[in-house]
Amino acid sequence: MIPRDERSPMYEQTPLEEVEKNAAPSSQAVLYRPAPTVEERRAAGLATREACPIASLGAWEPRESSEPAIDLIDQQSVTRDPGLVPLRYERMGVSPFTFYRGSAVIMAADLATMPVTGLEVQCIGDAHIGNFGIFMSHTRHLVFDVNDFDETAPGPWEWDVMRLVASIEICGRDRGFSKADRRDAVRACAKQYRRTMAHFAEMGELDVWHAHLDVERELDEFELDGKTGRTIRKVVEKAREKDSVRAADRLTVHDDGRLRFDTRPPELVPLAELSSAQGYDAAQLSHALHGLLDAYFESLPRDCRVLLGRYRLQDAARKVVGVGSVGRRAWIALLTGRDEDDPLVLQVKEAEESVVERYWRPSGFVSHGERVVEGQRLVQSTSDFLLGWTSVPTADGGARNYYVRQLWNGKGSIDLAAVGPESLENIARLCAWSLAHAHARTGDEVAIAAYLDDGHAFEDAMWEFARVYADQNEADYQAFIERVNL
Repeated sequence: MIPRDERSPMYEQTPLEEVEKNAAPSSQAVLYRPAPTVEERRAAGLATREACPIASLGAWEPRESSEPAIDLIDQQSVTRDPGLVPLRYERMGVSPFTFYRGSAVIMAADLATMPVTGLEVQCIGDAHIGNFGIFMSHTRHLVFDVNDFDETAPGPWEWDVMRLVASIEICGRDRGFSKADRRDAVRACAKQYRRTMAHFAEMGELDVWHAHLDVERELDEFELDGKTGRTIRKVVEKAREKDSVRAADRLTVHDDGRLRFDTRPPELVPLAELSSAQGYDAAQLSHALHGLLDAYFESLPRDCRVLLGRYRLQDAARKVVGVGSVGRRAWIALLTGRDEDDPLVLQVKEAEESVVERYWRPSGFVSHGERVVEGQRLVQSTSDFLLGWTSVPTADGGARNYYVRQLWNGKGSIDLAAVGPESLENIARLCAWSLAHAHARTGDEVAIAAYLDDGHAFEDAMWEFARVYADQNEADYQAFIERVNL
């Protein structure tokens, strides 16, 4: 394992001031170190396999107790909205799968105790199977990709893969699938990741960067079974309808001639209705929100600032989202352009320390909102063009960090509660392709491909890990249920 203080950024560069200070007058300033050759990168991957054998990635030893793991969940709750913590626990307590979705911090702590390759990428940080889906690109095409980045930060590539394969096993158990079906899905995921990375290792860098899964043009190569194809088509149809117009139609009402957010506590509560008894002051919240949006504008490119300058803020509300995210402060803002039939709904979501940087190394960003945004731009094939970050001062002299995006921009999620064994396997392959692409964009695809080789040792290790870690997750889930009295 690499000591924490020896872990370095993926791409080291010399600050311009240092280059200018140290360079001779006639020399040519070089901002970036020369990239290693393909042969050197491949050799690095092979050397890594010697130092950290593939089989060691599957050798999870169950903990003696789940109590320290549940302590981590309680520690996270300290910084969350106390009024929403019970709702967070309720959602996590539905099943071992929902618990897994809300407990990325536990897995990060566990992975930090295992052997590590040290081949660094921009990790997703919470790459479970439910955090992949469909969304609209800025070119108005629907693509399949990762869609949750709260935990993104530099880290070992295998942490993301291990998070994904464990989620497939846990999801399969939740659906009541046989051990053979679950094994096939996990191994298919690992195999797809390995083969996709090998493919990217043979491609030009620009080709790797621009690769993407257009759900209407390129999914045929996955030879999806009929049921999976029908499932994807249904998601596509729903995704095409999910935009700001639909969001406004679903979430707002007309009140005395003006458009405002509806009241549906606790999931949706307009700013004006958050009471002092809940620890809120509506006037202060409104002032803070305007400040947040002003700072958000500054994080955007000039063209986006010009576009948003055509909109007016109409209303705002607190909106509860997700499972693990419940309790993090999240707001939605309603803006209108030409008139009320031209809405734009933005989500302003709190960003805290990533579980990856907590157990690997600091991300290097002062603002966690910026960390999320820059990480998303790095790994996604095409990101929301209105993605930005902001912050607001807190009473203790610190700051609360947020990132901002469109609430709905063609987003579509696969209903995992309705998939069959074959569909789970195919969806796992789609997720693996997307994850490999994210890692190839931000890490060394040649070194990772060389590490994985072309044998089946990686599939063996990932199945072994997924199976045993799913047992650990079930033990942690039972301890959680007992701790919170659900």
